[in-house]
Amino acid sequence: MSQNRTGHDSHRIYASGDLLKHCHSIVPGLSSAYGYKPTLAAGIVLCILFGLSLIAHLIRSIQYKRWTSFCLSVGALVEFIGWAGRTWSAKCPYNKSAFLIQISTLVIAPVFFAAAIYLVLARLIVRRGPQYSLLKPKLYLWIFCSADFLSLMVQAAGGGIASGESNQNKSTKPGTHIIVAGILIQLFSMTIFSICFGVFLFRSKKLHTPKNERLVIGGTILALVCVYIRSFYRTIELFQGWTGYLISHERFFVALDAAMIVIASISLNILDPAVLLKDNDKVVFEQRSLGGSPGSNTEVEEHQIKTSREK
Repeated sequence: MSQNRTGHDSHRIYASGDLLKHCHSIVPGLSSAYGYKPTLAAGIVLCILFGLSLIAHLIRSIQYKRWTSFCLSVGALVEFIGWAGRTWSAKCPYNKSAFLIQISTLVIAPVFFAAAIYLVLARLIVRRGPQYSLLKPKLYLWIFCSADFLSLMVQAAGGGIASGESNQNKSTKPGTHIIVAGILIQLFSMTIFSICFGVFLFRSKKLHTPKNERLVIGGTILALVCVYIRSFYRTIELFQGWTGYLISHERFFVALDAAMIVIASISLNILDPAVLLKDNDKVVFEQRSLGGSPGSNTEVEEHQIKTSREK
């Protein structure tokens, strides 16, 4: 019914056998895979928050059909599934299926939020002018979305290996190291992206920036900071191993993972680029090129009439 794990936490006795297959309340002296009993209230609250955020992102996806909304919808859905798994674990702390559901989803969900952030910057570059950017808009998508995809695949592979090792009661270190490598890829990619984003904003700071763009920029920066904090935390957490101090204390996970992604998701619900940037990006850029303010079509219309006459 129980087993000892090796490492600095070997004094703990972990559940095994039938306890991992069924729903059983905490047994005194017998630890769950988490090292604690997940809090039911946290699971319910986060399921509600991610569920509401998911519904809002799905509605925007249907309304505006923007890739940012699609990515945010997938991210919120994966987070919802993960927290549903943790809520299940709150009632059945030894159940291995519940544990594997949450660990395999919550580690990869932020990748989709990062992809949405990359897409927002690409749109801002088209609107404000590619001359202010270090890279062309399409290169941002190719480079950073490719890095995100690579990170996702590496983390998924690591999660699968760790899961298989766990099922056979073997060391999960190889799988954990692969997951860490995937998170490091994402962290490195986001660091480079943050530098590019900062350079772009600095170079284009003298441009007239309408309220809708200011709101999108603010929401995107907030989401970027939150996802970055979460990735930095998870890197340190997993470097410590499955029995480390951070991973064994739920308050760190709730504050530095869940709360960060909730803030990122909801900030992009409230300051949704699909809604605030629903006008045509190229038209906005053309307005700026003609010396007009975005939101006024007069200059563009005059330019289009003049161009058509010349043709």
